[in-house]
Amino acid sequence: MTRVSKIAEAPPYAVEMALKRLGANIRTARLRRGLRLDELAAKIGLSRFALSDVEKGKSTTGIAAYLGALWALGLLGDMETVASPDRDEEGKTLEAARRPKTAHGSRKLDNEF
Repeated sequence: MTRVSKIAEAPPYAVEMALKRLGANIRTARLRRGLRLDELAAKIGLSRFALSDVEKGKSTTGIAAYLGALWALGLLGDMETVASPDRDEEGKTLEAARRPKTAHGSRKLDNEF
């Protein structure tokens, strides 16, 4: 029997809601394209039950299933901005705070003129 990780078993509320929104968005995109659940599932190599779990936002469903559904729907390009270092303002601020204030070795001695 496969062990379920703690985060998958009982995800934080924010994670659970993000998965539910993502699943609902995938479902809406599938319906707008007029695809049946089994058609999209076959395209990405999942069972219709696994794709149904994606659309429900189940935390125990692997990320590859979510990304596969996005790929099949032509929406995978949006993933490029998820966790992009360019958009990580907090990370950039912390990195800048750790940088030395002056460059090492750039100070001139008084007798070097």
